[in-house]
Amino acid sequence: MDANTHLHTDAPTGTASGVVLRPAAPADLDTVAAIYAHYVLHTVTTFEETPRSAAEWEERRRELAEAGLPFLVAEVSGDVARYAYATAWRPRPAYRFTVENSIYLAPGATGKGLGSALLGALIEAAAGAGKRRMIAVVADSDAAAASLALHRRFGFTDAGRLTAVGHKHDRWIDTVLLEKELGGG
Repeated sequence: MDANTHLHTDAPTGTASGVVLRPAAPADLDTVAAIYAHYVLHTVTTFEETPRSAAEWEERRRELAEAGLPFLVAEVSGDVARYAYATAWRPRPAYRFTVENSIYLAPGATGKGLGSALLGALIEAAAGAGKRRMIAVVADSDAAAASLALHRRFGFTDAGRLTAVGHKHDRWIDTVLLEKELGGG
């Protein structure tokens, strides 16, 4: 993927129009922190219970860059509307060719094809970084259907379910694991 990828597709079909996909920059991290805070405070999409500061996001961005892993944003009309990144699946060396993806959309920015554009770019960037397999961990909630459908459209297959492994907002939550082959690694 180029440093800045411009997508111009047919907006009435629900796909991205005028979207710029690019690596996250320090100036984006206040917006990234605000998007993530929404999910931390109001959903079970993430199991974190305390939002991260922009400084913590800068540390994450720096760590990913040093590891050669992608941290991308989708910009619409100059504003960051979504972000995605790939992290190491597990810290042990034998897992070095496997990554886990994370994708978050600003509230109100759904249905515009940004998820597809960003996930496609993230997969391409992770494969380009020599990764062999990508894992998605989706909290099973009412909002999970769209995330599961998105990942399955990109060829992710079900790898399993972990039952009642998270507890947030006074309820137990399952996670669904999906995986996708990226390349040779």
